[in-house]
Amino acid sequence: MTFYEDLVNETQINFMVYNKIYAAGGTAEKLSRKQPLNYEEQIKKLVNHIKDAEVVVVGGASGLSAAGGGDFYYSDNDSFRKYFGKYAKKYKFKGAFDGMMHKWETRGEFWGYLATFLHSTINAEVRKPYLDLDKMLKGKDFFVLTTNQDTQFVKLYDEKQVAEIQGDHRFFQCSRCCTDYTWDSTETINNLIEIMGDDLAIPEDKIPRCPNCGAEAFPWVRGYGNFLTASKYESEYKKISDYILKNKDKKILFLELGVGRMTPMFIQEPFWRLTEKLPNAYYISVNDKYNLLPKSIEDKGFVILADIGKVLEDAANSFA
Repeated sequence: MTFYEDLVNETQINFMVYNKIYAAGGTAEKLSRKQPLNYEEQIKKLVNHIKDAEVVVVGGASGLSAAGGGDFYYSDNDSFRKYFGKYAKKYKFKGAFDGMMHKWETRGEFWGYLATFLHSTINAEVRKPYLDLDKMLKGKDFFVLTTNQDTQFVKLYDEKQVAEIQGDHRFFQCSRCCTDYTWDSTETINNLIEIMGDDLAIPEDKIPRCPNCGAEAFPWVRGYGNFLTASKYESEYKKISDYILKNKDKKILFLELGVGRMTPMFIQEPFWRLTEKLPNAYYISVNDKYNLLPKSIEDKGFVILADIGKVLEDAANSFA
């Protein structure tokens, strides 16, 4: 087990012990009462810290994708209707995750919905907040840690620079975890969408299956089934661990973008621990809902409580 995974496991214990606090939008940490700078000064400070840092570790979570239009998971909005309109019309779903939790009558219906879900992210264009972030990282030594499974970062960067510790929609695994093997899902998903057309289900003989045991395939993602935490999973943790250990004595910026209260253990709280422990580390969080800064690092970081898309756009203008 890598040191970063150890940090995550420590935080998961806190999350379970203090679950009611997290569920209410808080944290078990003692928080700073330091008054923030005004927005314009915060943007200048963000820009200066990125330019001044020797290395940048980006922590990209769901709020980052939501800021660019990937906000269809929990809401019946225009984005949801664009990708899932025919399902919303028939089943009255109020967001993409509703369909993932629905008790489908047939496996063909389930796979029709699942293929639609995966197709909507695998084939999405890179969203503007990611492009603005990319402008800010040009010429920098940086690494990306993400809990997003929507493939946005790997459309921009070499996979050696990205750790996807909660999975990736581009890969299938065995639903029974019979083998330590993942395989590409993109061609299969695109073919299923073509076969389905305007229907809501695919023929059951077209359901993807494990090449080893014949069980149904499943996306290599945490949250819906038996997430395969084997060699590929460990390799993602090794990438982020190796990068931090290699750069631990440098002037390192931990830039957290869009972490919510369901998964603070993967990015947010490990970043807090590392900022506190590493002598030249600094922490900046951008979040449109949660202003959480531990007292222990109040002199080594700050939070920008604002729309992530606007923050990244305003900051990127200074890198043009």
